[in-house]
Amino acid sequence: QVHVVESGGGLVQAGGSLRLSCTVPRIILSTFWSYTWKWYRQAPGNQREFVAGVMPGGSTNYADSVKDRFTISKNNNKKTVYLQMNSLKPEDTAIYTCNVNTDVGADYWGQGTQVTVSS
Repeated sequence: QVHVVESGGGLVQAGGSLRLSCTVPRIILSTFWSYTWKWYRQAPGNQREFVAGVMPGGSTNYADSVKDRFTISKNNNKKTVYLQMNSLKPEDTAIYTCNVNTDVGADYWGQGTQVTVSS
C-alpha cells in the first residue's frame, strides 16, 4: 500500500499563486524516481480531469487549460512533487488530487486538497 499525502491548497485571489505538494512518506529516492506522478482536479458538478504529470524520466505534460501557468516538478532532496500554479483563475477552483502510478502499474490517490480562487 502506498500512502499519498498532499498539501498546499487554500484560498487565493485571481491572478495569485499557490504551490501544491505531493509525497509518499519514507519513500526512497530510487522508488520516487520510478513512479509517475500526476495531478488531477475535480470541480463541483464536473468530472475529474487531468492537470499535469511528470514521468519517471522527468518529462512533463499538461492539460491545455493550465499550460504556461502551472509547472510540475520533482525535488529529489525532499522526494516531493510540486505543482506550482500561477496566474490562477476562478475556473481553477477545484479539489486537486495527487495520483501515483508505480513501476508495476498500481495506482494510488491522495485525499485531495481544496484550491479556491476568488474573482
